Amino acid sequence: MRYDLVIFDNDGVLVDSEPISNRLLAGYLTELGHPTSYEDSLRDYMGAAMHRVHDLVLERTGRRLPGDFDDVFHGRVFAAFARELEPVPGAVEVLEKLAADGVAYCVASSGSHERIRVGHRKTGLDRWFDDGRIFSSQDVGRGKPAPDLFLYAAERMGVAPARCVVVEDSPLGVQAAVAAGMDVYGFTGMTPAAGLAGATRLFGDMGDLADLLVS
Repeated sequence: MRYDLVIFDNDGVLVDSEPISNRLLAGYLTELGHPTSYEDSLRDYMGAAMHRVHDLVLERTGRRLPGDFDDVFHGRVFAAFARELEPVPGAVEVLEKLAADGVAYCVASSGSHERIRVGHRKTGLDRWFDDGRIFSSQDVGRGKPAPDLFLYAAERMGVAPARCVVVEDSPLGVQAAVAAGMDVYGFTGMTPAAGLAGATRLFGDMGDLADLLVS
């Protein structure tokens, strides 16, 4: 293994949640009078913490989102997760291989701790992630593209940034990993390769990741 720690993004990398959450986010923003397409949501918010939604809407319109926006949105997302959410194809196999080889890994997500755990319970990925392996933008002051979350995860896991690799599928996540001084493997399952400029390596099949990490 070329690295001492593999840091996974969650949404779109471990759980196939990006289509669900961005569809619902676009719909809810439009419902509130902020017309947003699914493509707009992917472009502006994929991989971001919720504060980015609030910040961009305020910046663009001068209007604040309702105080219960996050609670209503997450309620809709969790209900949809219960019906639709699946693990990203190949993610289970990668985790099995890392665990079998004794390679340290964790998840560092822009999503809340509750969102991460709801998704992992639904998909069965909770067996691979105890509390000590789960890090959220809630744990730090700034979300991606700031490097804070990845640096925090590395510190808590006891690994120097230069010995970490991040697995990401969003432009904001790639920027955050690069800013943290970490290698980053860009997963092109949903994001075109051009959108992940700056990644150390690009790949399109999660099932290939374990072999790529040692090659």
